[in-house]
Amino acid sequence: MTATDPRDKLSFAHGQASPVAGESELSVTYSRFDDIKAYVALTKPRIIELLLVTTVPTMFLAAGGLPQFSIALATLVGGALAAAGANTLNCYVDRDIDAVMARTENRPLVTGRIPARNALVFGIGLSLLSVLVLAVFTNLFAALLGAAAILMYVVGYTMILKRRTSQNIVWGGAAGCMPVLIAWAAVTGGLTWAPVVLFLIVFFWTPPHYWPLSLRYKDDYAAAGVPMLPVVAEPQSVVVKIIRYSWAMVLTSLVLIVAGPMGWFYSIVAIVLGVLFMYEAFALRGRVRKKAQDLMPMRLFHGSITYLALLFLAVAVDPFL
Repeated sequence: MTATDPRDKLSFAHGQASPVAGESELSVTYSRFDDIKAYVALTKPRIIELLLVTTVPTMFLAAGGLPQFSIALATLVGGALAAAGANTLNCYVDRDIDAVMARTENRPLVTGRIPARNALVFGIGLSLLSVLVLAVFTNLFAALLGAAAILMYVVGYTMILKRRTSQNIVWGGAAGCMPVLIAWAAVTGGLTWAPVVLFLIVFFWTPPHYWPLSLRYKDDYAAAGVPMLPVVAEPQSVVVKIIRYSWAMVLTSLVLIVAGPMGWFYSIVAIVLGVLFMYEAFALRGRVRKKAQDLMPMRLFHGSITYLALLFLAVAVDPFL
């Protein structure tokens, strides 16, 4: 916690919150289940789910079918632990700005539900355990990629880029692309062009996924002093960049047809999804140009999640056809 957060005045022990010396009396009792829920919340489970959506299909493609069960299980566990550790450390570093953003003001470190030191230890422990699981049950290369992903997200994005540049989510988002490399390396022991193309699909997908969310919550980011692109640029400029990255993503998804190589099923799905995604991107640009009262940026945000999930589902199914 930072000194700017008045809720840092609470100390916790054995599931009970009590005031520090000199503060007014306050006693709030929590159950063990509440404790577990708070720690789980630190790991941002929804983000972990999205990362695993890209991991499983990549393993299917790498194996040309069903991967070895033990390898797949270890990759999923190791990947989930890596994401959980990185997300927890992200919450630890960002606890000061989370306190001034309506979207994040109820996170456990902001409310004082979990002490900052506990979160730091928890995040480091999860991160180390993830690398150990990948190293022991898959291979050293996958473990090194896992460690790199954690460092990229915590140090590269959270500590260096996020508060300094409007391109934070572009380059910092590369950490979210790493699961496909980890999955491929876990199954095959190396990398080829196919996982690189998968990496690039997620890389180009990240800005048109996250910038609509930033449009929706730009006032929050501005209040926190985070220079997300919609905070420092006009909506017209933001949507132009969204469309550019969307085109790059869709075209890269078609490159996978050759790099995979992929069959007819993936090819059809990639084309249809690409058309639908571009439709939503241009629809957002249309609303911005008309200066609509409600830009409805969350349509593209939620649509982008569906796009990625269905595209990678096609990656998983294609080897069996």
